[in-house]
Amino acid sequence: MSAFGNIMLQVRSKDTLDQGDRGWLKARHHFVVSADGNPANGPLGALVVWNDDEIAPGTGFGRHSHADMEIVTYVRQGVVTHEDSAGNIGRTVAGDVQVMSAGTGISHSEHNYSADALKVFQIWLLPRHRGGTPLWGSRRFPKADRAGRLIPLASGDPKNTEALPIRADARVLGATLLAGTSLTHAPGWVPAHLSRACRGRDPRQRATGCVR
Repeated sequence: MSAFGNIMLQVRSKDTLDQGDRGWLKARHHFVVSADGNPANGPLGALVVWNDDEIAPGTGFGRHSHADMEIVTYVRQGVVTHEDSAGNIGRTVAGDVQVMSAGTGISHSEHNYSADALKVFQIWLLPRHRGGTPLWGSRRFPKADRAGRLIPLASGDPKNTEALPIRADARVLGATLLAGTSLTHAPGWVPAHLSRACRGRDPRQRATGCVR
């Protein structure tokens, strides 16, 4: 995950994460989602939610609404079925990604109609601008394409033409690694408007959104 702000990297160990259990939904919250949650796990730049969700067979999230949020869903196990008020209907399988730009407002549902548990990462990002036409999209990302290397899955960088587009100053990257292997990532992309804002600043200063 690449985002832009004063803090670029933060390790959040398992024991610091808030948890939720509704029976049909078990979740770990990498970011605080309620008033009584861990205040240390606040937003990082545009990144405000990262939930590790497990949804029981035959259940799911009923119709509900969002606005002014970019929502990326990475399916780790199973199949998620999406339906929304814009008429979009789609199934996204394990290893693949769906994105929804809520824009001015959209209602949707997400269900697990299979006989096995559905496991997903739900990632919410603040858009760079409010409003806009609501959009939804999904695409396959074959494991061979990301073997041993990071590739953009969803991106606010228009140069990442193979990624699902989002309206946020962030990129969601994915890789497939064999046991015992590793890779190195050096963040390099800075949105043009943030790059302009950072030019000419005293290097001892740190401005929100500037990457040093």
